[in-house]
Amino acid sequence: MTSQLVLILVLVVVGLALAAAVSLRALRQKRRGANAQTAANDSLQPASAGQPAAFDRARTNIALTEDAGDDAAVASNAPENTPLPDPPAFPSSPAEAAPAVEPAGATVAPPGKAAAQSLRIFSPVEIFAKLNELALGTARPASMISAGHNEVIAATAMALRDRETEQRYTPRRPNMLPRVLNASNDDDFSRRELAALISRDSSLVGNLLKIANSPYYRVTPEPVESVDRAVVLLGTEGIRSVVTAALMQPIFRIGGADFPRFPEIAWEHTFRSATAAVSHNFLLEKSDPFAAELLCHVMGLAGIVVFRVVMDQYAARPRLRADAGVVGALLDTHSAAVARRIGASWDLSEQTLTGLDGQTSGTTTYPTALGRSLYFGRVVGALAALRSKRVLDAETAKASIPATTMPEAQLDRMWARVAPKQRKD
Repeated sequence: MTSQLVLILVLVVVGLALAAAVSLRALRQKRRGANAQTAANDSLQPASAGQPAAFDRARTNIALTEDAGDDAAVASNAPENTPLPDPPAFPSSPAEAAPAVEPAGATVAPPGKAAAQSLRIFSPVEIFAKLNELALGTARPASMISAGHNEVIAATAMALRDRETEQRYTPRRPNMLPRVLNASNDDDFSRRELAALISRDSSLVGNLLKIANSPYYRVTPEPVESVDRAVVLLGTEGIRSVVTAALMQPIFRIGGADFPRFPEIAWEHTFRSATAAVSHNFLLEKSDPFAAELLCHVMGLAGIVVFRVVMDQYAARPRLRADAGVVGALLDTHSAAVARRIGASWDLSEQTLTGLDGQTSGTTTYPTALGRSLYFGRVVGALAALRSKRVLDAETAKASIPATTMPEAQLDRMWARVAPKQRKD
């Protein structure tokens, strides 16, 4: 009997405790609702003199803190180390809802970079314009170009079509070039014989060793001090490229008071372009890497020819000051046609020469493998030259490389060779 009374008392106590807990919870919820309503009403009315706005904000914060305490209590019941799901990411504007194709010259944020570090992607036209500005200086506004400059433009076009002009300005093919190329392509011609052939031209040897020790070709910490060592280290393909560059470079050494930086920038662009064109043709087009390299050099030589003709036309009109914009436009318009005539005089095949057709800064698609490699090489060479002169930073220059299917690792290796890191990189 006693045990039954005790059990009844226990049940009554438990029931009262549960009822008290339920009442307390209901009371707390009612108080929260009253606080929230008060805060909402206060937000619609100006604060009174006795209750400043800071008091209203504090009262609202108390209510929010109480709610946060309940949420924390619920979260504390979860197992330890349970990762909380990330909140869903919603586009902040309709434009972010779908990826957009960036136009040329747009500012984009590359993957892994903060928006504050976004890069401006330059179009090929902008890239060549910057290269011309680097080599020639800033062009004057079109409104300042007088009729005299139009006469220079017309006279240059006429002179470049003249047979006498071609004979006067077109550089002759270096005598050693075909001999070295034939020897490097001949399996029966030993490396020692190739080194002996190159050593016959002392000026070629000096230029070859200088180029072989440049960051583009140097493969060992020790300098290359002999032709024999250069042939061994660079191999047949490498030595052929170095010899070609060594034979072409002297043609770029022209003087003149106007635009003194042009020869240097033209050579640097040509040299870097050839390196990029070889990689593009070898990895993607797989047609004739050396022909792509040679076309880059011929295109560079054509630029020298056009530049000399334009300067002579200005010299015939001493009252006119040569304009960078006029010179740059003439280079872009006539270099490919002049390069074709130079290549024909050097007995290059028609199949090779077609790679020069239509090469301008504004043309981005070409029907032939050599044409595509030449254009790619020229754009990348321009970016590398702008990088070396610190006109563009390394990230912007690399990001502006034309779209290609070249694997990323190979693209990185190509760019590292065309635009080696500088001390402050």
